[in-house]
Amino acid sequence: MSKRVIRLIQTEEAQDRLTEKDSLTFKADEHGVENQLIQIYDDLTYQTILGFGGAITEASAVTAYKLSDKNRDEIIKAYFDAEEGIGYNLVRTHINSCDFSTGNYAYVEEEDPTLSNFDISRDKQAIIPYIKQAAAKAGEDFLLYASPWSPPAWMKTNGEMNNGGKLKPEYREAWARYYVKFIEAYEAEGLPVWGLTVQNEAKAKQIWDSCIYTAEEERDFVADYLGPALEAADLSRIRLMIWDHNKERVYDRAKVAFTDEKASKYIWGIGFHWYSGDHFEALSAVHDRFPDKQLVFTEGCHEGGVQIGSWKSGERYAHDIIGNLNNWMSAWTDWNIVLDEQGGPNHVGNYCDAPIIADTKNDSLTFQSSYYYIGHFSKYIRPGAVRIASSKYTDKLETIAFKNPDGSAVAVVLNRTDEELPYTISNGGDIAESKIPAHAIQTLLFPLNN
Repeated sequence: MSKRVIRLIQTEEAQDRLTEKDSLTFKADEHGVENQLIQIYDDLTYQTILGFGGAITEASAVTAYKLSDKNRDEIIKAYFDAEEGIGYNLVRTHINSCDFSTGNYAYVEEEDPTLSNFDISRDKQAIIPYIKQAAAKAGEDFLLYASPWSPPAWMKTNGEMNNGGKLKPEYREAWARYYVKFIEAYEAEGLPVWGLTVQNEAKAKQIWDSCIYTAEEERDFVADYLGPALEAADLSRIRLMIWDHNKERVYDRAKVAFTDEKASKYIWGIGFHWYSGDHFEALSAVHDRFPDKQLVFTEGCHEGGVQIGSWKSGERYAHDIIGNLNNWMSAWTDWNIVLDEQGGPNHVGNYCDAPIIADTKNDSLTFQSSYYYIGHFSKYIRPGAVRIASSKYTDKLETIAFKNPDGSAVAVVLNRTDEELPYTISNGGDIAESKIPAHAIQTLLFPLNN
């Protein structure tokens, strides 16, 4: 009995956007096809997927609230609705301000180690209401995690939130309690916190909100302060991630923290960004050495402002997602879900691109190629999906395959070349012939041949 393949495609030339094409039909591989194969091996499994998502920063929320109710709601539906959108279930947000805030701010502005004046009222203006909308749309699979860009200025060696600096040793205990205060405050607003990263970009001295930790300093802060503070507050359920920076040092940072028994017991995984290049093998190195730790993509975006109409941005996203997934990543989070026409607001002018750009002057939305490329993964690889093995006949194609909780298979095929490429997908003795246009991505949905 034949089985059919639902084929979704996105191409630059034909202006297809997650468009369903004619289905393929599997047939028995009677002659043992050898050439132009993409093989799917569903009896060999790897990591389980937690989900896909994006960041709701103050910039994203403020931008959304400059729009009409219709467009503000449309952004949430486009991302977090599993049927009409692309099925996000993860949100990252910031503790205190980040560069994509309208200015520096902290929840305790004046020196107060007791944190008695801890106040998230600024977040209640736009960030929290918008995260609540996302949570309601995503449903039971929704996961929220948070990252600090900087402690309050009074806790730091340089006396300001920007331009790097370090956490003063005398404030390590207070800073650890600060995370607990954040979790308790957000949960009091009806937003359960699933996870934390210790520090955004722990190696980067930025002109915006930033704070530097060596690998040893981050390890010791977790072991001696943050881990115990979470434990004492009955928050050991929080998934704690270290590093939250580029992949080229992900193994080095993991080795320092995860080989320390005192620190490692508190750490669930390691976060990483894409700004220093692919380094996919570094992810597998971490997994191979520390298979019980999770690998989470916590941030990536196109820098340099808005790039309306760029097709390469979508291809970059797909290339990175496939490479990360093939090397044990279990969750993926984009940077800002929406930015304004300038690529902000950003309080130091670090303007960037986003998958949805809002024209706040004309109350309109532009969906970039990256939005649709991301959707080829997030919409069809559902929480609980398990990666299954696959192979391909040429390095001109990039592929990944999963088995969803409902038992169906999802295979994504990416072609970043200038030529159309043929392929035959093979699973369990059945084959289906297809081809992929130049600069295109396809998602194939089909029942497995069990």
